[in-house]
Amino acid sequence: MSKGGYDDNPTAYVAESPIHGRGLFARRRIEADEYIGTYEGQATQRDDMHVLWLWNEESDRWEGIDGVNEMRFLNHASEPNADWWGDELYALRAIEADEEITFDYGWDEEE
Repeated sequence: MSKGGYDDNPTAYVAESPIHGRGLFARRRIEADEYIGTYEGQATQRDDMHVLWLWNEESDRWEGIDGVNEMRFLNHASEPNADWWGDELYALRAIEADEEITFDYGWDEEE
């Protein structure tokens, strides 16, 4: 298991991904609805490779977080096994040890 310097999360680690580049993988079995981690970084309005965009209902606009921790390596899947509640990631279903953790980037593929 190559953790690539991102080894603080007791639930997940970073390794080479069959989807794209590096990805985030379950260190152990993660149960459905279990907390996986928080996307950490500076607030930004500039788009970049590791920016997570979240809708802020209070300000009624999209706000970005320029990721600096292991969460920045999450890859897209049309049938993801995790999703965001604000800047916190939770499992949508049980995720097996060493399975890649993914979320839906929200791209509209029918445009």
